[in-house]
Parts: sequence; structure tokens; C-alpha cells
Amino acid sequence: MNFTGLIIGAATFLTIGVFHPLVIKAEYYLGTKSWWLFALVGVICLVASLLVSNLYASIILGVVSFSSFWGIGEVIKQRERVMKGWFPMNPKRAHEYKKDKK
Repeated sequence: MNFTGLIIGAATFLTIGVFHPLVIKAEYYLGTKSWWLFALVGVICLVASLLVSNLYASIILGVVSFSSFWGIGEVIKQRERVMKGWFPMNPKRAHEYKKDKK
């Protein structure tokens, strides 16, 4: 039996599962300026994925890298979801949301 697909599938599933709440928390505490953290993690994991010789580690680092890049856009979309009232607004940063309302 070959478990490679199951291992990579499970790792991808877990990575996406971790990034979903990570994006929500990043937007809540840091706002959209947290995009650069996702970019930094993405670049670091991308380079590491190219340099690691272990196939499993390389694939998982690649998945984390591109999930992080996807997170950049999701942080911006998360702000829009907060503005619509779908997610809670950080009261300490309420002034940042008010300036965008029309």
C-alpha cells in the first residue's frame, strides 16, 4: 500500500484548517497590515521547500507556502466580512473600520 497521497492530503487538510482561524485572528488583532507576515512565511516556506531534500517535507512546505500566500488575500477579504458584520470587530481598532464606511 502507498500512503503518500493520504499523508499529503491530510497535511494539506490540516494546513488549510490552521490557516482559516489564523487569518481571522490576524485580521482581528493586527488588521490588514498582517498581510506582510503571511508573505514572509510564504517566502520562507517556499525557499525551504526548494532546499529540503525530503520529498514529504518539501511538499508540505510548499503547501504551507501557498496557503500563506492565499492568506494575504483572505486577510483583506476578512476585513470586508467584518465590515459586513459577519465577524466581530476588534473594539481596540474600531476607528480603522469607521473611516472606510460610507
